[in-house]
Amino acid sequence: MTFLYLDTSALVKCYIAEKGSDDVIALVADAAAVATSLVTRTEVAAALAKAIRDHRVDEDEARRAYRKFLREWPDLGRVPVTDALVERADALAWEHGLRAYDSVQLAAALACQDMVDALGVDVLLATFDRQLRKAAGQAGLSTWPR
Repeated sequence: MTFLYLDTSALVKCYIAEKGSDDVIALVADAAAVATSLVTRTEVAAALAKAIRDHRVDEDEARRAYRKFLREWPDLGRVPVTDALVERADALAWEHGLRAYDSVQLAAALACQDMVDALGVDVLLATFDRQLRKAAGQAGLSTWPR
């Protein structure tokens, strides 16, 4: 049983065609549960807007992708941003030199791992951010892609 945690770099691949999109979609389809941080919603909006600016998609395609994302958003497990999560993210930022939202993503994935530890299940963090993937591995999480 796979408990999958998606950061924004992985989740956005479900909505616009990029290298790795098919692999992420298959990973999501095979997962028993899929979660992300509450901040991912804003990060996805920002990523889609950036894809327009970078001419990787046109505005209509990005808006369709965002509407689809919003329809599917309620189906994702969402880790809330609490004072305790932010405190943990602070420590991870210092320890691993992570950017702010990457620290929040890692703290949220670790919170998921804390929740499922009693079940003997591992959380798999899907991210295309190399620095986040390295920090997650150092923090004891399984990561994808390898």
